Amino acid sequence: MPGGAWSAGWRGTAADAVAGPLLIFGWGNPSRGDDALGPALIERLEAARPGHPEWGGVTLLTDFQLQPEHALDLDGCARVLFVDASVSCVPPYFFDRLQPLRDFGYTTHAMKPDALLAVFRQVTGREPPPAWLLTIRGLGFELGETLSAEARAHLDAATAFVQSLLGGEWQRFG
Repeated sequence: MPGGAWSAGWRGTAADAVAGPLLIFGWGNPSRGDDALGPALIERLEAARPGHPEWGGVTLLTDFQLQPEHALDLDGCARVLFVDASVSCVPPYFFDRLQPLRDFGYTTHAMKPDALLAVFRQVTGREPPPAWLLTIRGLGFELGETLSAEARAHLDAATAFVQSLLGGEWQRFG
C-alpha cells in the first residue's frame, strides 16, 4: 500500500515484539455514535489484558480529544499507537506510521497525532517515540447515538489487528 500503510487484510508472520513500553491512546466522544471507536477499542483491550501476560507493560489511555498536554504522556514510551474513528478511511480500518508535523493551525478541538509528536519534540527537545495511527471506519457521529452495527464490525477487525501487534507483530513495523 502507498506510504507504508496497512489495511485490514494484512497478517504477518509470528515475531518477537519490539521491547519497551507501549502507549495505546484512543480518543473520541462516547456520546457521539461511532466517534466512540477509539475509547471502545481501549475498553476491549483493558478487558482482554488479564488473559494476555505476553502483552507486557502496555499503557492504555483515553480522552475525548488530543490536547498539547498529552505530549507528556509520550515520555518514556518506546512506541505509541493512536486510535481514532474516521469517516473517510478505508473500511474496516487503516494503519499508518506517523512523523512529527508542526501544525500551526491546530486548536485543542482539532489536534492531530502528528502535531502532538511535534509538540513532544518542542517541549522535551528530544525526538518522539515511533508512532502509528489506527483509524477505524465509522459512519454516524450524531450526538446521543450508539455505535452503529457497521462500526462494531470494524471495531472487531481493528481489535484483532491490535491484539496481533501486542502478540508480537510490532517487529514488522520497526
